[in-house]
Amino acid sequence: MTAHAETEEHFAGSNKLFFSVWFWLLALTGFEVFLGYIHLPVIYMLVILMGASIVKAALIVAYFMHLRFERLPLILTIVPALVICICLLLVFFPDSFRSRDLRSPAPAQTPAEKH
Repeated sequence: MTAHAETEEHFAGSNKLFFSVWFWLLALTGFEVFLGYIHLPVIYMLVILMGASIVKAALIVAYFMHLRFERLPLILTIVPALVICICLLLVFFPDSFRSRDLRSPAPAQTPAEKH
C-alpha cells in the first residue's frame, strides 16, 4: 500500500470577494440604521431587523469563518443562534410593554390639584 495522503483543497477566497461581502454587511448595517429613523410599527421593524441580522450572521459565518462549503457546520452555527435569539426576544419582549408607562411623562398638576 502506498502512503498516499489525500489533500483536500480549501477555497481561501480573494480580496474582491471579501470586499464584496464587507460592502453587503455595511449596506445591511446602513439599512438597519435607516430603519431607526423611519416610523414603522414595532412588529414590522423587529421582523425586518431580525431578518437582516440573520443574513449578516450567515454572511460572516460563511465567508469570514470559511464555512461556506461546509454545510453542516454552517447550519449548526446559525440555527442554534437563531433559536436563542428568538427565545430571548420572547422572554424580554413583554417587559418592554411593562416599562412603556414609565417612559411617558406624567401629566402636569395644576396648583388647585396639589391641595
